[in-house]
Amino acid sequence: MAASVGLVSGPAVAAGPVAPAGHGVAATTGGNPGKGGSLPGGRTFSSPADRTVRTPLAGSASGAGSGAGSAARTGAAAQAQGAVGDAYLAIDLEGRGTTAHSIELRTIVTGEAAALDISIDWGDGAKDQVAVSSSGSDLRYTKHQYAKVGKYAVTVTVKDTTNGVQAVNRLDFVTTGSEYTAHAPTRLLDTRSGLGAAQAKVAGRSSVALKVGGAAQVPAGVSAVVLNVTATNAAGAGHVVVQPHSYGFDEGSNLNYTAGQTVANQVIVPVGEDGFVHLVNGGWDSVDLIADVTGYFTASVASGYTTLSPVRAADTREGIGTAKGQVPGYGSFGIDVAGRGGVPQGATAVALNLTVTNPRAAGHLTAYPGGQAAPTTSSLNFSAGQTVANSVIVPVGPDGKITVRNGSWDRADVVVDVVGYYSTDSRSALVAIAGPYRVIDTRKDSWGRKAGPVPARTFLPERFDSDTTNSDKDGWVLNTTVTNTTGAGFLSVTADPNTWPDYVKGTAVTPQRPVSSSVNWTPGATVPNLVQTSGGKGGIIDFWNQGWQDIDLIVDLIAWYQTV
Repeated sequence: MAASVGLVSGPAVAAGPVAPAGHGVAATTGGNPGKGGSLPGGRTFSSPADRTVRTPLAGSASGAGSGAGSAARTGAAAQAQGAVGDAYLAIDLEGRGTTAHSIELRTIVTGEAAALDISIDWGDGAKDQVAVSSSGSDLRYTKHQYAKVGKYAVTVTVKDTTNGVQAVNRLDFVTTGSEYTAHAPTRLLDTRSGLGAAQAKVAGRSSVALKVGGAAQVPAGVSAVVLNVTATNAAGAGHVVVQPHSYGFDEGSNLNYTAGQTVANQVIVPVGEDGFVHLVNGGWDSVDLIADVTGYFTASVASGYTTLSPVRAADTREGIGTAKGQVPGYGSFGIDVAGRGGVPQGATAVALNLTVTNPRAAGHLTAYPGGQAAPTTSSLNFSAGQTVANSVIVPVGPDGKITVRNGSWDRADVVVDVVGYYSTDSRSALVAIAGPYRVIDTRKDSWGRKAGPVPARTFLPERFDSDTTNSDKDGWVLNTTVTNTTGAGFLSVTADPNTWPDYVKGTAVTPQRPVSSSVNWTPGATVPNLVQTSGGKGGIIDFWNQGWQDIDLIVDLIAWYQTV
């Protein structure tokens, strides 16, 4: 039985939600037990008090004060005093990225004057200034939002007019959010040939380190990277986790494989400060791993993301977006994407769900910019008769097109759904977490939901944001896996039109059944795919089981996009 690809058939069945699994993922700030990672938060930057620079205040006689109690100061206090009088004055700074574009600054001022003037220069031309009347010390938290991602020097100046002293400390801050730059598909890792690592299979329960920052024209200091990761020649079943650190074999995955299978999945992963990512073989048997870079994110202005409701851009079975009929072996076809389906002219890249179905032989698909030669890398691997999908980010060619090539020697049908795009006009930036963070596993009991599969022809709503009616998350990046399948089918992942209070009060409306597909499966298969989707105004995402048999669903949070 062939798997369906986003086309609902059979008698109409009233869709209804199963017991919701929502638990406010984005509201969680604690660690991720067993994985060594945590949800942001955001990275913390600091400049301790001993970096304070003290100078005489302009207009004062000498900057010297009464010095009461200063003789007892030691350590950071003594360093903060310096040679300017004997009045103690020091500034301790700590900054944390709370959203893609914002900083929360903790300022601790310790001094001896009865009044202080505090000025914060945020490094983007904006300033905050306060006057403090106290014992000479002050603790405050101040928030600031930057219009653009980037690196900013935050300077805090404190004036003690009583003692004629000025103190200055500076914090170098990098926004949590980062923007996308397309990269020509380039192979960085192939353990079969020794490219990027030793020429050997990755042993079970071990990892391989892959240098990406500073490699293949990916800049050093890159925040996150987009990889197409392929597992092949597997000695047994297992899974792969891609993360910025080498440890951790617990919950969370990017790619699942079976013995002898060749399977690929797109991965968006933060890069460690050393420029490496680590591919962890979570199985017990050895496997060859391949990784192709297709883009990267940096904390600098490039292209931001805009999510779309899935739009079918091409379907060779129906003649949508291209000629009707299977794509010949080694044949290709172009798709107009710019200026269509919500994608504007000038978009730099599009996010796609690329699906092959009814292939007559094993092979692969490659998606690449229009007007260019086909690269030697692959976007999707398949076997004869298999229906399989993969998420792909593809640069848009100068002609406004992308091209899809059938790398098999025989014919196949191809389906392309556009789920979003990147452009220089968007400031929605990526916030990536330290590794896949499991938020749904229907095989296990969770808060608000007992273990049990998602019934056929129903949907599971999941709350990814707090109880909001105006979510500040523009899109979510998820690794979605379907397992324990007894029949063929497909999964649709879409934004829910309700808010969580609507579900709590029982007033939620039934969402319209989508027709696009995110994951396709056949009986007995475990199939993952990366999904980029909006969460709507309430930050709720619906997972639709469009098959006629129950399934188990596993969802790992990878990242989100934010304009704020």
